[in-house]
Amino acid sequence: MLRLDDRHLLGALDELAAVGAIDGGGCARLALTDEDKAGRDLVVGWMKGLGLDVRVDAIGNVIGLRAGRETLTPVMTGSHIDTVRTGGRYDGNYGVLAGLEVVRALNEANIVTRRPIAVAFFTNEEGARFQPDMLGSLVYAGGLGLNEAYAAADKEDRSVGDELRRIGYLGPVAPGALKPHAFVELHIEQGPILDGEKVQIGVVESVQGISWIEYTVTGVSNHAGTTPMRLRRDAGYLAASVNVFARKLAWEMGGNQVATVGALVLRPNLINVVPNRAVFAVDLRNTDEAKLKEAEARVAAHIAEVANAERVEVAAEVLARFEPVIFDRGLVDRVEHHAKALALSTRRMPSGAGHDAQMMQRLCPTAMIFVPSVDGLSHNVKEHTEAADLAAGAQVLANLIVELAEA
Repeated sequence: MLRLDDRHLLGALDELAAVGAIDGGGCARLALTDEDKAGRDLVVGWMKGLGLDVRVDAIGNVIGLRAGRETLTPVMTGSHIDTVRTGGRYDGNYGVLAGLEVVRALNEANIVTRRPIAVAFFTNEEGARFQPDMLGSLVYAGGLGLNEAYAAADKEDRSVGDELRRIGYLGPVAPGALKPHAFVELHIEQGPILDGEKVQIGVVESVQGISWIEYTVTGVSNHAGTTPMRLRRDAGYLAASVNVFARKLAWEMGGNQVATVGALVLRPNLINVVPNRAVFAVDLRNTDEAKLKEAEARVAAHIAEVANAERVEVAAEVLARFEPVIFDRGLVDRVEHHAKALALSTRRMPSGAGHDAQMMQRLCPTAMIFVPSVDGLSHNVKEHTEAADLAAGAQVLANLIVELAEA
C-alpha cells in the first residue's frame, strides 16, 4: 500500500498559511488578489517541482497532470486555495496539498498508475469576493459561461476577467477540456459533527442546496426622536424582521434546514436617524430541494408583508442558487471501504457547505472525504484539525486515488 509522509503535508500547510497570514494564525487570500496570486505561484511551483504538467484555463483554474501508463481520462482530486477574509489554514488548502502528497509518494515509490492523476485548484470557490461561489468549478463543469463569469464584479467594481489578467492567471486552456474519470475532494468538515461524535472520517453522500438572495430596501430617512412610529418607513426594521423570521423558520422546518442573515448594511447608519436604505443577504440551505423552495417562498412572503405594512420598496437579486447534489453511490461506498480498511471510524453525512465537488458531479462520478474540525470552527482564524486526522484523511485519499487510477 502507498504510504504518505504526513510531515511534507503539514509543512506545506504551514508554508501556504504564511501567504496572506493574519493575526491569530489565519489567512486572508481573497480570490484574485495579490495574496491569492502569491499562493497560486507557490502551489504551481510545487506542482512543477513534482514533475506535473501544469495547465491554467481561461477562468484561472489550475491543473497539474501526472501521466499514466495509458492515455486515458485522469482521476482528479483537489479543491481551492482562496480564503474568506478571516479564513483558516485548512479550508480548501488541505485537499489540494494532500493531492500533491499523493503524487510525491507515487514519485518516490517509482509507481506509474494506469490512468493519469490530476491535482486541481479552482478559482473563487469561496464567493467571498465574487459571486457566485464555486465559480471556477461551475465554469469548468459547463454551468456558467465565461463571459458571464468574467463580468462578475466585487464591491470596488473590479471584474473577474480584469483581475485574472492582472495577476497573470487568465490561461489559454478551455475550461473543462480535461474531463475526469472521477473526482474526489478531501476537505475539513467545517462543522461540529465529527469532532463532537469523535468520528475520524466523514463519508459525504450529498451537498446541501444553497440559496443566496440579496435584498435592497428603500425607505425614508427621518429624525429618530420626532417621527412617530406609525409614520415611519424604516428600511432597517424590515431587515431586522427578516433576520428574526429566518431563524424561527429554520427551527420550525427542522431537519437540515438552516438560515442566516450574515451581511447587513444600513444607510445612513446613524444612531438618531431612521434608516432609508438596508441591503442584506439571506443564506438558506437544505438537502431537500422542495423544502429549500418552501423556505425561499416563506421568506419572500414575509418580506412582502412587512414591506407593505412599513411602506418601503424592496428589490431582490439572486447571488447564487444551487440545487442539492447527491454524490456517486459507488464512489461513496469506496470512500467508506478504504476508511474502514485503515480501521478508521466513519459516519455517512451530508455537507452543509458548498464545495467544488458538487459542480464536478455534473461531469463524472464524484465523492468527498471529511476529517474533523475541532469545535466545528471554520471561516475562522482558530480553525484547526489535528495532525493525526489530517494524516488519516490523506491516507484514505491516497488509497482511493490509486485504486481509481488503476481501474
